[in-house]
Amino acid sequence: MQTQPTTTQGTANPFLGGVPTGTPTAEPLKLTVIDAILRALDHNLGVLNAEEALGRAHGARWIALSQLLPNVNGRVSEARQIINLAAFGFGSGTGPAGLTGFPELVGPFNVFDARVFISQSIFDLEAINDAKSEGHALDAARFSRQSARDFVIHVAGNVYIQALAASARADASRAQRDTAEALYKQALSLKESGIIPGVDVLRAQVQFNSQQQRATAAANDFEKMKLTLARIIGLPLGQGFSLDGTLPQLPSPGTSLDDVVERAYRTRPDYQAALAKVRAAEASRAAIVGSALPSVHVNADLGGIGLTVGDAKYTYSLVGAVNVPIFNGNRTHGRLAQADADIKVRQAEAEDLKASIYYEVRTAFLDLDATSQQLAVATSARELADQQLQQVRDRFTAGVASNVEVIQAQEAVALAVEQLISAQYGFALANGALIRGVGSSEDTLRQLIGGGR
Repeated sequence: MQTQPTTTQGTANPFLGGVPTGTPTAEPLKLTVIDAILRALDHNLGVLNAEEALGRAHGARWIALSQLLPNVNGRVSEARQIINLAAFGFGSGTGPAGLTGFPELVGPFNVFDARVFISQSIFDLEAINDAKSEGHALDAARFSRQSARDFVIHVAGNVYIQALAASARADASRAQRDTAEALYKQALSLKESGIIPGVDVLRAQVQFNSQQQRATAAANDFEKMKLTLARIIGLPLGQGFSLDGTLPQLPSPGTSLDDVVERAYRTRPDYQAALAKVRAAEASRAAIVGSALPSVHVNADLGGIGLTVGDAKYTYSLVGAVNVPIFNGNRTHGRLAQADADIKVRQAEAEDLKASIYYEVRTAFLDLDATSQQLAVATSARELADQQLQQVRDRFTAGVASNVEVIQAQEAVALAVEQLISAQYGFALANGALIRGVGSSEDTLRQLIGGGR
């Protein structure tokens, strides 16, 4: 599967954006495909977003675990107060046990209290399954991060190869323009010698102008592809760079479609992330079921209390409680309906991705086979087109052919060059797509740079 990025405004696709980093240098950078990929891994927006998503998943898991771990709080307070005993049933001058003369107001007096409060869940299926759900969500975030890294390797490599193809097309267009210019000058010379009519000069001039336009358009396309690449890999704004046409030899992930597909199911991090999301949704449903079951909690506090710090006395309380949900207005039923729908959605997404992997790998196999055959034919066609053009030019110089044949031969050369470029770089794109389809992009990169990154 080939990625066709465009230089559009904004970052609707984060993998087509990057964070420019560093200061541009006056000397243009010599950028290899490996250099471009390594920069993309550090500065591409899609990878950076995946890193932050993993951090959020870590935070969400700790929040869920906090419901199972002890919660400890401390408090130190000192108050000065007056209490109205009548508010507690000790009014009208009558005290406890029929005593008379009991005051309605007591105080003012000080109260000092230094205390530690502890809360611990003993058994809570909702909290247990919430923690499991967030654990699976964390696994999904890890796999998604790896998938983002694999994908940005694929994208950066694809764009680099497409930039090389654009460079080859620009070079070929300049060469064809130079040939058309030479033929135009030759036609002028032959006309002055009376060998050819003026219409042949006009045809040569039209062909020369046409090739000039093609060369300009091809050069512009190449510069735009370089801008796309610079944005994806986060080059400093305004940094000049050149490409290295030498591409590394990629290892073959396998020759059998069935074997490669089965390997992809085991190793593709995006598919593993989809499966982890299914498990997270199932654990969330179990947490909802647990919320309707009894739970056991223990709360305790201990500390000193008194009129002053000096006369504070040690006190404590220990409370064990069993919470039994009885009726919550069918809230649990509604939450279960939502959870069941979420599970079905996650399962459908996983199955869709599984099918997508199969078609992606199969498409890469087809492209590899087609481009390898096209490459052999295009190489031969290019050689034949060059020979045809040389022979027709000789005939035109000798005055035994018009330049209609020359122009036709020029177009044949242009077509053969385009087919050769498409086959050469199409084969490289298909090979990279197969590695991406298997999910071994970063492993392959480590092999190419010879170490761990």
